[in-house]
Amino acid sequence: MKLESFLNLPTTARRALLVVGDALAVLVAVWAAFAIRLGDGWPPMLQDVIWLFPLAVVILIPTFAVVGLYRPILRYADESLLYTIVLGVSAGVLLMMAVWVFLRQGLVPRSSWLIGWMVLIALVGGGRLVIRRILRRRFRASVVRLPVLIYGAGEAGAQLANALRYSAEFVPVAFVDDNPQLWGSVVLGLKVRAPFKLSRLVAQHAGAQILLALPSASHRRRREILEALAGLPARVLALPTLAELTSGARRIDEFREVDVEDILGRDSVRPNEALLRERVSGKSVMVTGAGGSIGAELCRQILLLQPRRLVLFERSEYALYAIEQELRAMLANMVYPRPLILNPTTSEPEGSADARSFASPIELIPLLGSVIHQRRLQVVMERFQVETVYHAAAYKHVPIVERNPIEGVQNNVFGTWRAAEAAIAAGVGTFVLISSDKAVRPTNVMGATKRLAELILQGLAGEGGPTRLCMVRFGNVLDSSGSVAPLFREQVRKGGPVTVTHPEVERYFMTIPEAAQLVIQASALAQGGDVFLLDMGEPVRILDLARRMIRLSGLEVRDEDHPEGDIEIRFTGLRSGEKLREELLIGSGDLATEHPMIRRACERKLPWSVVRDCLERLAAASRSFDYPIVRAILREAVAEYQPENDIEDWVWLADRRQEPMGAVVSRSAWPASPPQSAR
Repeated sequence: MKLESFLNLPTTARRALLVVGDALAVLVAVWAAFAIRLGDGWPPMLQDVIWLFPLAVVILIPTFAVVGLYRPILRYADESLLYTIVLGVSAGVLLMMAVWVFLRQGLVPRSSWLIGWMVLIALVGGGRLVIRRILRRRFRASVVRLPVLIYGAGEAGAQLANALRYSAEFVPVAFVDDNPQLWGSVVLGLKVRAPFKLSRLVAQHAGAQILLALPSASHRRRREILEALAGLPARVLALPTLAELTSGARRIDEFREVDVEDILGRDSVRPNEALLRERVSGKSVMVTGAGGSIGAELCRQILLLQPRRLVLFERSEYALYAIEQELRAMLANMVYPRPLILNPTTSEPEGSADARSFASPIELIPLLGSVIHQRRLQVVMERFQVETVYHAAAYKHVPIVERNPIEGVQNNVFGTWRAAEAAIAAGVGTFVLISSDKAVRPTNVMGATKRLAELILQGLAGEGGPTRLCMVRFGNVLDSSGSVAPLFREQVRKGGPVTVTHPEVERYFMTIPEAAQLVIQASALAQGGDVFLLDMGEPVRILDLARRMIRLSGLEVRDEDHPEGDIEIRFTGLRSGEKLREELLIGSGDLATEHPMIRRACERKLPWSVVRDCLERLAAASRSFDYPIVRAILREAVAEYQPENDIEDWVWLADRRQEPMGAVVSRSAWPASPPQSAR
């Protein structure tokens, strides 16, 4: 019978054929037990115990069925199949020995039972292994699978190789590991090679991909490995992280593109639990801009710290809906310890431990609203007794805010002012502004508005009051909205070009979860008017980041040295208001805090009377859309603000009576000279 015909048979028919084969194996094993023991092809003794042949079939076949020998699908059978075979054969032979002892119908050498046991295991087990091997080879030959090299011969690598045996996409060809003691050894039939042999392995297996099976490796170690792999003409994929595997978010064989945090990441400092919980656990917490990149991560981290209530304040309906659904899904899977109820007589907890554990609902309040509406904010804070506010609502995309300065001022400056005033009026304990490294010696409107927002909080803090006002300043977060990482990833996927503004541009980077955790911890250190700086590590050249992302996708950069490369890197020039390098500190001094990655800045402050006067004039200029005056007030309030463009490069309203409020006219549509009304 051809293999295809066997595979196309119904399941019952295939099992019947296996039963027939096992019955023949049983008969052969009984004969071999005597023939081998007595050294004769057909020993005369067999005539006296000929009844053992039908008895063996009657006992062993049902025993095989009982232990489940006919249930596994042979192509996917693993080592447990051998255990089942040994168990079935052993049980069947013991039953035969019991019947022989009971009946005493003939002489059987004791060693024949052992010989028959071994022969039967060899026949039944060997036959199935041969069938499994044939089926797997036929399956592999029927599909085209990509060869993969597994970097990491540990537990995760072994599980991955085992999973890939049944994959229709990939076929593992070798392991690679850093441990010299493993070099030359064999894991699941695959040889373990040294990392320096990778280039030869990639060349040997054309089109090979490299799978990183290092879920528990540190960010630093992963970065070192990726730097070594970046020069190879092979695509690099990664296994899920240890956190993703333990949480059940991903399976061992669910590969992902190498994340930017793998390329640039650093080992984060273990969070201080006391600082994390100080302003959050058991409290009513509010996050403005809850649907944004930072705001959403703050909400996730806060929820894990078990607040009493979490208020989500967001102006985008869809963003609010999305984060609410995500948080409610998190709540459904969270179980919290019930507060212990003490017996007043014995001072012992009442009820069992199980009775004291239940799914305690955290009150989740999704609210639509804008931070420029102070009364709305104050009513919300009073109604829900908010104790801590994380103010993440802001416009942060530099070119967009540069072309829409009035809206940037309204949201970033007046939104922060109104939110802080509402918090003070509502008696909020702590108000935290999420600031930016672009507030340091800003060259763009976005940075100037964030610096003015800092000055507002410092000025209000100087007036005294029960609310602790502070701000946390940090740089770019990986994969946030507006970040270069998702842009580069999409450009590589489309085949390029990858656009970089300038070959020397540098930025600080931090993962969103790490930034959110540090913001929460910094809020616990607030005394009033504090400017906290997060340790962002070393700045990263964006050009280097682009090159690594291209190479780790298995592609080559196309440039003068490699004209036949796959993807070009195109320089577009610095955008309006963009700097080559960002900074975190305005002055020359900063102080250490209780956390090694959080510093306290020592910078110039303005009296509240001066700040308030600037704000009132700024509000009047914004209402009349007087861009030159708005710019002048920003330069007056933020002494470090040095815009790179001239006043003529600012946006003009062609005709305030005809254009909608805030409309932007592109420079190509400007008249030869600014409109008379704008001069």
